[in-house]
Amino acid sequence: MLHIQEPIHGAVLNHRDGIADAEALLITVRGTAPLKCAVTVNGVSAQRQGDGFSAQIPLRRRSNDIVVTASGHQGQSEQRITVIWDRAKQKRYRFAIDDNCFFLRDLCRQQPKDIFSNHYLAILKRLHDNYGTRFSLNIFYESPEKDFTLKMMPDRWRAQFEEASPWLRMTWHAYAEFPDRPYQYTRAEKVLADIDLIHDEITRFAGPASWCPPTIVHWGELLPSAMPALAKHGITVLSDYFRRQEQRYAVSYGLDDWRCAQVESRGRLMEFASGIILSQIDMVLNTTPLADILPRLSAAIAAGSRSEVIDLLTHEQYFWPFYHHFVPDHAERLDCALRFLTDHGYKPVWFHEGLLGADQP
Repeated sequence: MLHIQEPIHGAVLNHRDGIADAEALLITVRGTAPLKCAVTVNGVSAQRQGDGFSAQIPLRRRSNDIVVTASGHQGQSEQRITVIWDRAKQKRYRFAIDDNCFFLRDLCRQQPKDIFSNHYLAILKRLHDNYGTRFSLNIFYESPEKDFTLKMMPDRWRAQFEEASPWLRMTWHAYAEFPDRPYQYTRAEKVLADIDLIHDEITRFAGPASWCPPTIVHWGELLPSAMPALAKHGITVLSDYFRRQEQRYAVSYGLDDWRCAQVESRGRLMEFASGIILSQIDMVLNTTPLADILPRLSAAIAAGSRSEVIDLLTHEQYFWPFYHHFVPDHAERLDCALRFLTDHGYKPVWFHEGLLGADQP
């Protein structure tokens, strides 16, 4: 039976997966085919060894079809896949912070002249000043205590948010923290309504420049049938854990085990039904002890093709001393991770710009 083993359908390939120049990425396609069949890959004759085959072909576009044909005395069979070429030779990282609401409530209560008088925003600004980090803050409309909504935010700091928007942006995460998995079985219309609700409030009090398209759904659960509607709403990447827990993959957008396993092993996968790239978060800082950050990041940047892009996440509530799971060294953990990535040549990006944050030559 004809079967393409490498690359897989939806693979996001970069210069580490082959030989790259300005015009093409030369990759090797491998698989199996019936014995004594002649195999071609995009018209290139493949080498045969037993039931295996391999052939080198160039990728020349962002989206590339690979067509493998096996011909023998019993006829001809064909398999097609499509892969993505990330042309940018750019080591980069994205930093998202989930579950944001407390800092906005605090601004409303304290009414400071300067938004960076807020201790949480002051931490982020210091990290940006030191490392150039860009932060995507994923926002709840309503606080867990139900004592604050975005409607209560004044626009008095709009100019300050707009001035900070080259590195500090906000987006939808969910209507509220609870219940858990709020969109697991929700129709696309409800998801889009919540996105629009939060979009309208953020652009009102912080200006249009402070908004960025969402990349993480609260709890990472969503009906796959809703993903095309999200793509039409400007979403190009969805990140989350994509790790097997007991009998299933959780926090993985309701996708089948095969696709989840591919994201888990390869870091990223194009979901062609929607055109959204799925990305596995490499590290969650609030759950990673300080002593483990450098060893884990050292392994992440040595992980071949997937190490071209590092996807980082943490959660706002762990910065606040009143929170019952407050992490006293939370800011230090972020500083450790960002210093390491900066020292190793990684640049901060927004995932919604270009392909996974990089312009394509």
